[in-house]
Amino acid sequence: MANDISAKLAVLIDADNAQAAIVEGLLAEVAKFGTAHVKRAYGDWTGTSLRSWKEQLLAQSIQPIQQFSYTVGKNATDAAMIIDAMDLLYTGRFDGFCIVSSDSDFTRLASRIRESGLTVYGFGERKTPKPFVAACDKFIYTENLAEPVEIAPVESPVPSPSQLRGDTSLMNLIRTAVEAASGDDGWAPLAAVGHIITKQRSDFDPRNYGYPKLGGLVTAIGLFEIERRDTGDGKPAVIWVRDRRRRPEKRVTAD
Repeated sequence: MANDISAKLAVLIDADNAQAAIVEGLLAEVAKFGTAHVKRAYGDWTGTSLRSWKEQLLAQSIQPIQQFSYTVGKNATDAAMIIDAMDLLYTGRFDGFCIVSSDSDFTRLASRIRESGLTVYGFGERKTPKPFVAACDKFIYTENLAEPVEIAPVESPVPSPSQLRGDTSLMNLIRTAVEAASGDDGWAPLAAVGHIITKQRSDFDPRNYGYPKLGGLVTAIGLFEIERRDTGDGKPAVIWVRDRRRRPEKRVTAD
């Protein structure tokens, strides 16, 4: 799943289920994947529970979609989002959808959109049920997008290299991806490694481990070689990675 900034995206936000504080970071993240041609936020705007959203709607040019809560315990907002998503899908004007919610009700919607060949980016809290996370091509936890506050809460320390190396799931994920993307010499483009990792685990994000970029995480682990190679055509250098276990042995030649 390569990022294409020319991709046309529809951003659908379950305002009943997401925090207004993430909006700026959310749209910045969306911009990495394409251009948001549609930005809609769904909820009951007649009440007071969504008051914090109203300033963001104006500042970010997000269209509010009114949805009354007809019955207590039934989420009419989810149904409205699903209907609109299918209507937008059928127009054939979009390359992908961004679904912002931590609700498992959108699992089938994500699967249906992907069945049509479009990319689905999910955004939700860490409590998001795994089926919805897995149904998306890429899932970003909104805790990584929240704006920092003046008095920051106590955060968990960044894992040490030994802790990272002791994370069997993480190590298997990265090593398998490096092996899959590598040539005979064991070297693999880091971008290809990240692409494979996302295919295997849609919610993978180096920020979950305290690193803004995959390169920083791989370097911190200390078990991989990293090289930055110039392409020679004026384009940015390409980062390559190799498992140190693949380092070729020196050949012994007879005199």
